[in-house]
Amino acid sequence: MTSPQQPQPDPAANGTEAQPQPSPAPGTPPQAPAAPPMPPAAPAVPQAPPAQAAPPAQPGQPAQQPAPEQPAPAEAAGTMMLQAQPAPAPAGEAGTMMLQAQTPGQPPQPAPADRPAPGTPPQPPAPAPAREAGTMMLQAQPMPEPQPLAAHGPGKDAGTMMLQAQPPVPAPAPAPQPSAQAPAAPYAGPAPGAGYVSPIPAAPTHLGHALASEWTKIRSVRSTIWTLGVMAVLVLGIGALVATAVSTNESIGGTSPLFFGFFGMLLGVLCVLPLGVLVISSEYGTGMIRTTLTACPARGRVLAAKALVFFGLTFVVTTVVTGLVAIMDNALLGDLSTVQLTGAEWLKSTVGVSLYVSFLGLLALAVGSLIRHSAGAITIMIGLVLLPFVLSMFMLTDSLSDLRNFLLGYSIPNQMTVMYGSKFPFVDGGPSGWEPLWIVMGLAALALGGAYAAMRQRDV
Repeated sequence: MTSPQQPQPDPAANGTEAQPQPSPAPGTPPQAPAAPPMPPAAPAVPQAPPAQAAPPAQPGQPAQQPAPEQPAPAEAAGTMMLQAQPAPAPAGEAGTMMLQAQTPGQPPQPAPADRPAPGTPPQPPAPAPAREAGTMMLQAQPMPEPQPLAAHGPGKDAGTMMLQAQPPVPAPAPAPQPSAQAPAAPYAGPAPGAGYVSPIPAAPTHLGHALASEWTKIRSVRSTIWTLGVMAVLVLGIGALVATAVSTNESIGGTSPLFFGFFGMLLGVLCVLPLGVLVISSEYGTGMIRTTLTACPARGRVLAAKALVFFGLTFVVTTVVTGLVAIMDNALLGDLSTVQLTGAEWLKSTVGVSLYVSFLGLLALAVGSLIRHSAGAITIMIGLVLLPFVLSMFMLTDSLSDLRNFLLGYSIPNQMTVMYGSKFPFVDGGPSGWEPLWIVMGLAALALGGAYAAMRQRDV
């Protein structure tokens, strides 16, 4: 490291005086000052020698200045201190600093030119300025001529540095790890000319998925349990009460014993109709219909799934209830009737009535889809069941007799009595046989068609 000439420290600062330089003998050519020999390297973990006291002052010599306090050397072994020493080189030369280690406990050896001449009184040896282990002395040396860096072959020029760029060594490729699974085939992208194809495998949806969704909905809401449960209690309870009350008579004549199940079923219909409306109108009220149509954009499929699930559940429950009532009525009233029941009458009073009630529920579902309001759709359906029969009761004039007979004959209560194998005695005309079932099936089909058209045209 090249630096400008550093100022020489005062020798008295370290507690020693500058020793006189002896003049050379006459006739002796001047010699260059010899550099002190390089002592061996300091041990790895040297122990610092105890500090020595300064020698007493000699007579005739100026009083020594008190040495400034030196910072305590570090306790750790191998601590190095940098200390500047008087440079033997002339002051005019460039001051290149060279680090030189001194052996601990050994004073620096003077150069041959520094030995006193004969006859000179011996001077006491100067104490070593730094006896700590590994103390570095800075000595000024003549700065050599700068040499440009050049590349040489090995052994041509000792001490010449050779700069050579080494090509980067490529890192070794990691070994492939064994995988338990076979690598997935890369996604090749959509075919030319085709639309977007998702890389995620997805099975095409169908009506079965919509049916599973609607079945989950209808069996997980409380309205299904309440409405169908109340219907079963009304049909069974009222059927048992009426049969018990009639069984006290001596004879019921030509009335079928299965007819008395009509009274309980008339009230049971009033429970099926609200359930049919709530199956779809409740989703419009809560906004769940948006989620339903987002998951299944095919609106016809959604409407068909709701209709099939509701119809199947209602038909099964109604068939079970009407079958139990028919068996109970026949057991209590079979001996009092003169009618011999056939298989067709049993089928019509159980399965036929259940189909009729289930299609009435589908009609309520279609009205709920058209109205999209639960209370309004339920009110319309109850009015459709009861209003024609109630209005006909107030048409007492002869001019309204034809209208009265039409309303009575095609009212829902009268059609249900026909399905039970009888009809009201004060009704003239109206359907007979299985005609009430075909009528309600036609009305339900028309209403469902209108609901489908409305779902396709209107937004949710």
